Amino acid sequence: MAITLEQMRHTAKLARLELSDEQLLELMRPINALMEHFERLQALPLDAVEPTSHSIPVFNAFREDVVGATLSREQALANAPEARDGLFIVPRIVEE
Repeated sequence: MAITLEQMRHTAKLARLELSDEQLLELMRPINALMEHFERLQALPLDAVEPTSHSIPVFNAFREDVVGATLSREQALANAPEARDGLFIVPRIVEE
């Protein structure tokens, strides 16, 4: 099912793109090549193939949640541009 120039114009309009007919025709070639490829894929007999979410088996690699060494408050604030009363002071980003 090839894409027509009228469908390309409509799609460009939906995407709010101002493209000339020459540009649309140039874009139609690779799009139609993709559509042909998809048609060939649709024709494959895949009834016996089990659906998968990944092409290779994927397993979660869980590890124990172990508490490690932490920074003291003074160490955490050591490189802060501005700190007061043990807190980071940051520029206000919300306007009133």
